[in-house]
Amino acid sequence: MKLNRTTLRTVEILKLVSKKPDGITLDEICEKLDMPKTSGYDIVTTLVQTGMIHVAREQKQRYTIGLTAYRIGINYTNNLDFISTIDPVLKAFSREVGKTVFFGTRTDDAIVYICKFEPENPIITTATVGTKNPIYCTSLGKAIMAFTEEEEVRRVLERITFKKHTGRTLGTREEFEKELERVRKKGYAFDARELEEHMECVGAPVFGQDGNVMGAISVSSLYKPTEDYDALGRQVQAKAAEISRLLGFLGKC
Repeated sequence: MKLNRTTLRTVEILKLVSKKPDGITLDEICEKLDMPKTSGYDIVTTLVQTGMIHVAREQKQRYTIGLTAYRIGINYTNNLDFISTIDPVLKAFSREVGKTVFFGTRTDDAIVYICKFEPENPIITTATVGTKNPIYCTSLGKAIMAFTEEEEVRRVLERITFKKHTGRTLGTREEFEKELERVRKKGYAFDARELEEHMECVGAPVFGQDGNVMGAISVSSLYKPTEDYDALGRQVQAKAAEISRLLGFLGKC
């Protein structure tokens, strides 16, 4: 895959500026990165306007890391703390139900698996940490979208192209919107062999301290006609509520 040159230069500038607590001038940036001054100026100006770097208005302008970049770093640190919080809870839950447990978040119109916890005898599943799958045919995606703000849901749905993965995959926006209504009423979501023919998954939303949905957990297993998936859904919902409370959510899940 060919990487975008301007994006690479932007990243290089951010990395360089972050190592200079006393600041660095545009001339120094361009010299160290072997970059034309016109290109460097355009990128640095954009980074200043977006708050990614800060400029000290002195005789010789010096650039330091900006508030926006600092906040991104804080969010990253918080995410690490968050993972360490949920890790033992979901490991124990995987052993309790004897199934594979995931935590995932939404990225644009897909979900990405952040954590995966397996029981002693794990099933074979194509999903692993870092895997992305469509939101409309995963229990994680449905659980997250059902509790996302309406305007954001509308924007996401305008971008989705529905593709059949199995004969059970939802095929239209209208079907998906009806499915989200069912999820809101139940509090948990199903992937009823919609992504993989042999896999049944149940998911429920996880809320952050600010009250917004920040992700979801799911339980995955080989489909069994005799399994009570609604009972499993209630278990998953209860565990998601427990995790939400651990993360500072004070509302009702």
